[in-house]
This record gives sequence, C-alpha cells and structure tokens, in this order.
Amino acid sequence: MKFIADGMLGKLTRWLRILGYNVKYSNSLDDAQLLMIAKKERRVLLTRDLELYQRAVARGIKTFYVNGQTEAENLAKLSKRFGISLEVDMAISRCPKCNARVRPIQKEKVAGRVERSTFSRYSEFWECPKCEQIYWQGAHWIRIRKTLEEAREIQNNRNERR
Repeated sequence: MKFIADGMLGKLTRWLRILGYNVKYSNSLDDAQLLMIAKKERRVLLTRDLELYQRAVARGIKTFYVNGQTEAENLAKLSKRFGISLEVDMAISRCPKCNARVRPIQKEKVAGRVERSTFSRYSEFWECPKCEQIYWQGAHWIRIRKTLEEAREIQNNRNERR
C-alpha cells in the first residue's frame, strides 16, 4: 500500500515511513498535484483538508481524512482502516526523510559518521542508501515505542467498545 500525504502531515509521513510504508510527501505540492499523483500512482491520499478530501472522494480517489488530535490517535485510525502494523520492523523500515528503504550497515562503517558516544553505546546501525542518513535505536526509541503503544491502546479500546 502506498500513500501520498498533504503538506500538513509531515510528522505522520515520517511515522508511516518508519513503519515501512511508501509515502510520497512534499509541502510544495498543490491540491491538483496531490490528486493527480494519487490517481496516477494509485496512492491513498492522506489529508487534513476536508475540502481536498471531498474532492478526492468525488473523483473516485482512495483517500483518508486525518482528523486525530495526536499522532497516536492518527496512527490508530490508519491502522484500523488500512491494517497498518503498529510495530517497527527494521527489515522493511524506510528513511523518514527521503522514503528509501533503510538497510543494515556494519558498525565499523559508521565510525566517524556518528558521535563517538553513539558509536560506543550501540551495536546496530542502518543506513539510507539514498540520502546516506545513519539510524540507530537510541534514546528516542523510548518515545517511538510509547507512541506506538498508545496507538495500540487507542485501537484496542475502540475495538472493545463495539
């Protein structure tokens, strides 16, 4: 499943890419371009713009109106609607910056490319082959796991109410 997100959804784009989803994003695309790309590339349009959502629906473009108050709520809604897994799998994860699939890189090859403390503290690293950004599961992963856990709880609470 592929998505295209409007310019208001940069954070959500990064989340979906981390989860392994191909998300096209640029805050310079106008509504007509978003609709054209969604249709041409068979991408689900994600938008916070109700008018754009309605125009997409009228044109038969698969779309989702993103109206949650938090990233966790938006992720829970997307997970429910599209069956998105709320677990990070680095084997399919994408670069949050440029959307390319990240790949494991030997620790020795990141020497000098990350802080010394990071190099000594962590043993697993991933690299984006396109933008060459290096990733590791550092302290920020506590927040990532917390947000995904919160999204799973929101989803489970909605399922229980039915």
